[in-house]
Amino acid sequence: MKKILFTLVILFGFLNVHAQTSTTPQPADIAKVLKFTNDDFDMGKIAYGKPTEFTVTIQNISNFNISLDNVMVGCGCTTPRYTKDQIILPGALASVVLGFNGSSVGNFTKSATLFFSGNLIKTVSFHGEGVQ
Repeated sequence: MKKILFTLVILFGFLNVHAQTSTTPQPADIAKVLKFTNDDFDMGKIAYGKPTEFTVTIQNISNFNISLDNVMVGCGCTTPRYTKDQIILPGALASVVLGFNGSSVGNFTKSATLFFSGNLIKTVSFHGEGVQ
């Protein structure tokens, strides 16, 4: 009887440990799925208060369709333009235009976070110097 009880306790322990392992898929390495151009853009010197923008190009280098679900900017001085829920086919390109209102004097660094299907996330940034 003790052997059976001991075996059941051990079996229950193994099942409990197995039940606590994560079955949530981990996000893939985004560099193996998407290729970015201008993901750390240098705006150089820009005149204070003069709006400017640049384009981040995204290429799908995987064999799967990927959607661009959302773009969140770091502050109100940055505005994104993109097609929400845009499907990026394998080999195809997509773009996000990031505008900056030029409301900085001196060195600045700003960022935007791009959210894709499959829990893929990419933070892009831009920097420069606002001059008067």
